[in-house]
Amino acid sequence: MSPELKLYESSASPNSRRIRIFLAEKGIDVSRVPVDLGAKEQFSTAYSRINPRRVVPTLVLGDGTAIGEVPAIMRYLEEDYPNTPLLGASPKDKALVTMWERRMELEGFAAVMETVRNNAAGLKGRAIAGAHDYEQIPALVERGRQRVADFYLDLESRLAEAPFVAGERFSAADITAVVTIDFAAKALSLPIPDTHAASLRWYAIIAARPSMAA
Repeated sequence: MSPELKLYESSASPNSRRIRIFLAEKGIDVSRVPVDLGAKEQFSTAYSRINPRRVVPTLVLGDGTAIGEVPAIMRYLEEDYPNTPLLGASPKDKALVTMWERRMELEGFAAVMETVRNNAAGLKGRAIAGAHDYEQIPALVERGRQRVADFYLDLESRLAEAPFVAGERFSAADITAVVTIDFAAKALSLPIPDTHAASLRWYAIIAARPSMAA
């Protein structure tokens, strides 16, 4: 275990799962501190001091530095534990992984999150995660479902030409994509369409990786 690293996370948080998978792929064992989102522990005074945005996950370093936001946490872990690179090895690979991971987040993960947060009864007044409260907009739910459908179409086109999202090797882009898909299937009953053969082939390979149980 890396005693100098402490991860504040939640089993109910898809973003936390992205980091758990990343850690598992790299073989990094850190101290984990559960944050109960159902009990709204993220809004506690103690946690707000760690992450003023009141979201998970947050990685706290040995010197007390708190790093929030999934891409930033991934970057720190990649730099400090360079073995088994998940953000690319060469300059070109790094750029491509960053590009594709960003697309998976913006076009897929954000679309699912927008749909869920504007629809769930338990998130009234909390349509956007973070320090401030925002009311739900029901019209965004239908648009969000269309965004998810478009995400699946675009992902299918990509995986028809490459074995993994960012190219020839498994990367953080695959992590964000698979968490997005599992999130959509569970929260919105929107799994990969049966007609998307390339995506289903890719998903079967990814789902068999031991890290997916993290």
